[in-house]
Amino acid sequence: MRKLILRLIFVILVVCRLVGYGAVDSPASASGCAIATRSAPISNGTLSYNEVGTGQPILLLHGLFADKEQWNSMMCQLSLAGYRAIAPDLPGYGNSTLVATRDYALENQVALLHQFTNQLGIRSFDIAGSSMGGAIATLYSQRYPEQLRSLAFIGSPLGVTDWASSVRNSIFDGINPFIPTTKEQFDLEISLLFVTPPTIPDSVKTEKVNGYITRNRHYQQVWDIVNLYDDVLCQGRATQLPTLAIWGTEDKIYDIRGADRLQRCIPGSKVIRLPKAGHLLLIENSEEATANYLRFLNVFHSKSTLPMS
Repeated sequence: MRKLILRLIFVILVVCRLVGYGAVDSPASASGCAIATRSAPISNGTLSYNEVGTGQPILLLHGLFADKEQWNSMMCQLSLAGYRAIAPDLPGYGNSTLVATRDYALENQVALLHQFTNQLGIRSFDIAGSSMGGAIATLYSQRYPEQLRSLAFIGSPLGVTDWASSVRNSIFDGINPFIPTTKEQFDLEISLLFVTPPTIPDSVKTEKVNGYITRNRHYQQVWDIVNLYDDVLCQGRATQLPTLAIWGTEDKIYDIRGADRLQRCIPGSKVIRLPKAGHLLLIENSEEATANYLRFLNVFHSKSTLPMS
């Protein structure tokens, strides 16, 4: 029964993300977790975010063309473990507003998130990201290391390795699977993101595809900007923070072989190769991902509180 409930929550989360809105209370209520949705002013815009729990804050950053609702299941599990989970719609994504196109540059995303954490008054927190969110989390750790306790990648991050062959082959065929303009291209995107793709109603597919068609130029501009950061994790000074990466062995966006390079680029990082997991393991494998993340947090947090000899 528990697996069935989690599967239903998983489908709700996916459909919410694909439609482009967040029915926050639906999956939260199903799991008995009261996620609150709030907003905060940043620069010339507004940042929408979800929050649940008390205790040590964890900032969770989503990937390209995604939104904060992808984190709902993990947020509930983290809150039950005694953490305060905070997941924003990144500036310009989801329900967060943004004015300038250049603010999609990852350095500018970092600066806007710094404004956000100041608004919330959180001075010390853990940070975790999925895909593009992992690259932004890394840049944040380089610019504001004094704020952070740890860095984690929940799923493979942007900025370590090239696109997997499945993505490259699609682009060579003239199809960008992340900006689908037909229902067939939409199905391709889902098949790349998940090991076991969820069943999505045709009405949802049509609505999402129409959105990509209507704002195609915008999506192309953002895609072009983000792709300037394909090696960002291996450039500059490596973070000194305790670092965890959970990488799905069946990831079709960034091949699992990229995990070896990540360990070279961030010496001392811990990499967990999660079997039967794809790119969005924060949704599809949320229980396993959270359990591994909590073990990581518990180990280094307990070490950091040991008395000095």
